[in-house]
Amino acid sequence: MYTGTAVFDLLLPGDSRSLKAKRSYVRPIVAALRRFEVSAAEVGALDLHGRAEIGVAVVAAEAAHVREVLDSCERLVAGRPEAELLSVRRRLHGEDD
Repeated sequence: MYTGTAVFDLLLPGDSRSLKAKRSYVRPIVAALRRFEVSAAEVGALDLHGRAEIGVAVVAAEAAHVREVLDSCERLVAGRPEAELLSVRRRLHGEDD
């Protein structure tokens, strides 16, 4: 069994100056990520209106499949026009960890 995580650091548009506006950008991204059958949620920068951190976790039998799913998630987030992807932090845990 392998588990993989990724945290996406996003810069949101200038009009996300309220929690409601921030949610209007973050929720569709999280919903789109869940289509890859991963767990996804806003996990950081909760008090910053112009920034968001979205975390993703995946479990699979093969390490290659974990990497493939995380790659797909990263492409999806990077391709969203409403947010700029600043950085990605990934971790892969295997049976030997």
